[in-house]
Amino acid sequence: MAGKLKHLLEWLKPVMAMVMIEIAIAGVNILYKLATNEGMGVKIMVAYRMLFAAVSMVPLALIVEWNSRPKLTGRIFFLGFLLSIFGGSLSQNLYCESLVLTSATFVSAMTNLIPAMTFFMAIVLRMESLSIETNVGKAKVVGTALSIAGAMILTFYKGTEIKLWSTSLNLLHHDHQHRHKAVSEQSSENQALGGFLGVASAMSMAVWMILQTKLSVEYPPYSTTALMSVCASVQSVVYAICTERHWSAWKLGWDVRLLTVVYAGVVASGLMVALMAWVARKRGALFIASFHPLLLIIVALAGFFMLDEKLHIGSLLGALFIVLGLYSVLWGKSKEMKNVVVED
Repeated sequence: MAGKLKHLLEWLKPVMAMVMIEIAIAGVNILYKLATNEGMGVKIMVAYRMLFAAVSMVPLALIVEWNSRPKLTGRIFFLGFLLSIFGGSLSQNLYCESLVLTSATFVSAMTNLIPAMTFFMAIVLRMESLSIETNVGKAKVVGTALSIAGAMILTFYKGTEIKLWSTSLNLLHHDHQHRHKAVSEQSSENQALGGFLGVASAMSMAVWMILQTKLSVEYPPYSTTALMSVCASVQSVVYAICTERHWSAWKLGWDVRLLTVVYAGVVASGLMVALMAWVARKRGALFIASFHPLLLIIVALAGFFMLDEKLHIGSLLGALFIVLGLYSVLWGKSKEMKNVVVED
């Protein structure tokens, strides 16, 4: 009995870790929305996030991987620099701009495109074969098509509003009449541009995942994350300074702005990355990806109850297509990995 209980607890540890990670990332989305609503610039917010991530990850990497870290070569630094662009400064700026133009639920749905985009990029770069004649190949192609269709529905089709029940809590403190007028005038343009930026962010993260697989065999995870954070912080700060030259916009007080950048940098980009690396060693990348839809559910509920976000038929239909596409790609990838193990 004790042995079975111990085995159950060991099985539950990665599951609970992933639930914790998704809740933490959902918190970032909500705080991003609150900070930008308070007037914080997206570029400055990303720059601060990367700075706090670097401050938290560099000591962690030095302590944990002091004896196991190989020499930092020019090739490793170059790969780390590319990782910081596609997985840090570029992807986060695109993601946050999409969040400002749309909603927290919208951008959370778009993150489920990443596995399909990764498969698409791997095909383009000839890192994977299409194998359309096999069930594995068909599953990945169908999953990619479903994900892209879902993204298009989410972007271009709104549909009727789903009225559940009203809540008086709205942390954005928008005036409802003014908000309705603004939405009616700009929502279609913002939705289209936000959708494009969301897809671009997913593609950037897909490139990051491909590069990450290359660097992971040469450099340990915490040191990789620290290197990426340092490079991304330099890139983001330079970009933000070039576009935002009013130093008053950089000031942080004891408010939601400071909470957002510290939480996003230390918790999301620091501690949760370390925890995700532990889960990856225990269960693998596919196990991590299978929890992405949980983020969408958490953010949708939080957005509805806390930010007065409206749910529409188009949002639910698009999110459903994307999630179905995600699991189709993951199923194909898992079968492919099992076949490789059997052949070996």
